[in-house]
Amino acid sequence: MTAWLAFTKLADTNFTMPLAALLAVWLATARAWRPALCWCLLFGGGIFLVAASKIAYVGWGIGIAAIDFKGFSGHAMRAMSIAPVFMYLLLQEQDARKLRLAVLAGLGFGLLIGISRLVLGVHSISEVITGLLLGAIISLGFIAYAHGRATIVFDRKLLIIGAIALLPILSFKPAPTEGWIERIAIYLAGSDKNLHRHPTEQR
Repeated sequence: MTAWLAFTKLADTNFTMPLAALLAVWLATARAWRPALCWCLLFGGGIFLVAASKIAYVGWGIGIAAIDFKGFSGHAMRAMSIAPVFMYLLLQEQDARKLRLAVLAGLGFGLLIGISRLVLGVHSISEVITGLLLGAIISLGFIAYAHGRATIVFDRKLLIIGAIALLPILSFKPAPTEGWIERIAIYLAGSDKNLHRHPTEQR
């Protein structure tokens, strides 16, 4: 269980959000303006959907009781969004076989993060599966867009250095996103009397 706790931190908000920003900055610095905008829109849209689904449940109890769905798993979505894109950009200059394996490795990482959320009992199966699917749509959608364009010629060591520089964040406490979601839900719903509190992931 301790190993799963340590592993799942790789998809915590306070680590993955800067990592997603790193990808955007790297693309912008490479003057790949359209891919940078595409990534920001896709990933930003995913974050919005995750937050909206949780706010809807916390504030108004909107979910799908039949499958125990209270909102997309943010950890699963972020991992499945970022890891394949990171691997794709890192190895974009390699041959097609290595590139496919790299993307598959990224997808596999996202899947393991999803499994960690189930093992730790943070999410239901439906929440993890939908989070993984949303993340896969984002990452594969970006890769499909970028693959149809010219290879980005820029120093890829900067991606590795940037990711390593972010590793100390993993020792920090998770971002208090549960509290943020609850406060937003209270504000939007207009009252906390009927607030649907639940063990929202620290997402």
